[in-house]
Amino acid sequence: MFFSADAQNRSMERDRNHTSVAVFVLLGLSDDKELQLILFPVLLGIYLVTLIWNLGLIILIRMDSHLRTPMYFFFSFLSFIDISYSSSITPRMLSDFLKVEQTISFIACATQYFVGSWMGLSECCLLAVMAYDRCVAIGSPLQYSSIMAPGLCQRMVAGAFGSGFLSSLVQTVPCFHLDFCGSNIIQHFFCDIPQIISLSCSNPFISQMILFLVAMFFGIGSLLIILLSYVFIAVSILKISSIKGSVKAFNTCSSHLAVVTLFYGTGLSVYMLPSSSHPKKQDKMLSVFYVILIPMLNSLIYSLRNKEIKEVLKRGIKRATHFPE
Repeated sequence: MFFSADAQNRSMERDRNHTSVAVFVLLGLSDDKELQLILFPVLLGIYLVTLIWNLGLIILIRMDSHLRTPMYFFFSFLSFIDISYSSSITPRMLSDFLKVEQTISFIACATQYFVGSWMGLSECCLLAVMAYDRCVAIGSPLQYSSIMAPGLCQRMVAGAFGSGFLSSLVQTVPCFHLDFCGSNIIQHFFCDIPQIISLSCSNPFISQMILFLVAMFFGIGSLLIILLSYVFIAVSILKISSIKGSVKAFNTCSSHLAVVTLFYGTGLSVYMLPSSSHPKKQDKMLSVFYVILIPMLNSLIYSLRNKEIKEVLKRGIKRATHFPE
């Protein structure tokens, strides 16, 4: 089949106007070299603590029979999510400190966002599951073992990861199928979908609507489940006659409450507030806290505020150093 010269010219013109972007340029945290020299060892140290501490807790929970309960089962998967989430962004960011050109390929950018989004959405679901677990433990202690059976716990975790995977896929595919024919500079230190959408030269309405619906369903939806669970927890605690019993009941969910406050407080500030409400530098600092610090703080909060984990750690240290019990 032969085409006219006019048709070929129109086709070539469309190709020029919609040239695919092969790489994106990440502006990073700062272009100040002196600040980069300070940030690099600090952020590397935080990342190493995140890896070692979370991995150590996963091994500890799997090996010690005292920690084979639903609460610690869920916490081991929270540690896995924190490792995966941090690892999807932090190593790349650290390597960019050492590069002259902070570029990332189109495929690598899409993969980074997909994995980060998958882990973030899964964490929303898992925190809601953990709130329900605490609600059952405090509200129905006698039926706790039968309600939170191993099979149900496994299905809950599978549901959290599965729904996070599908929702991340639904976000990533339409976004990275947009046309990118202008600037390829991302005003951030990692590939985040609001910045990617802003670079598109095609209509991003569908991607924006998907992003909004996912944020509402996972972010606001899971937060409502958590808040409702804590309403029932508060009612159950108020019914406990002794002050000692009330304090003990509250302590069983205080770590989870602290993690939820950090996760949703920072997440809502980063993703739900309009970008005009805070400058780019502040947005980056909030993202550093959300992406890098929270995965480390989650494990520290759960372990250092938890008596059972501290006792298991003490026994492990004593055995390792051959000190008698």
